[in-house]
This record gives sequence, structure tokens and C-alpha cells, in this order.
Amino acid sequence: QVQLVESGGGLVQAGGSLRLSCAASGRTFSNYVMGWFRQAPGKERELAAAISFGGTNTYYADSVKGRFTISRDNAKNTVFLQMNSLKPEDTAVYYCAASHYRNMRTDISGYQYWGQGTQVTVSS
Repeated sequence: QVQLVESGGGLVQAGGSLRLSCAASGRTFSNYVMGWFRQAPGKERELAAAISFGGTNTYYADSVKGRFTISRDNAKNTVFLQMNSLKPEDTAVYYCAASHYRNMRTDISGYQYWGQGTQVTVSS
């Protein structure tokens, strides 16, 4: 089992920045691909960004590319999502998730462990 706890969400004005953190406990953190998903009201949950075991490979949804940066610190069992130039359409609950697959998955079913989510609200 892997336990994931997100933090760092909040209310920010458009153009602002937030940094989300996800602390993991349980099994060896570096054995998991990590992802940040988000779910806006009335919409499906979607993958915003993902990062490989060692952090060398990353994935970004087109909607966040160039504005968001995912990173991880395996020594501290933590994954981060730096969000810059935030837009009202980035408003969502953001979830941290862990995948035991060696290839980076972009689908929800590829992730076995989930945090409870943190709310990000961007005002216009």
C-alpha cells in the first residue's frame, strides 16, 4: 500500500502561481510513476502531468504544457507540481496518484493509489 497526502492548494488570482506537494508513505516511493490528475466540476478526471521513477521523463497535457512543472524528490518521498500563469480553467480538485507500471500511463486505470485531493481555485 502507498498512502498519498496532497497539500498546497488554495485560491489564487489568474496569472498567479501555486505549488502542490504530495507526500508518500508505505512502499518504496521510487518504484512508482507519479501523476497529478485534476477534476473540474462536471468534467472527467484528467491527467495533468506525470513523472517517471527517477524523474528523467515527464508528460504534460497540452492544456498545461509550458505552465506546469512536475518534479519529485525520492529522498523525501515527495512529488511536486509547480503551477504558473494559472487560468480560471485550471480550477479543479487536484489528485496525486501512483502507478506501479513501468511505462508511463496516462489513463486513470493505470494508477493504483490516490490521494484525497486538494482544491485549486483560480479567480478571474
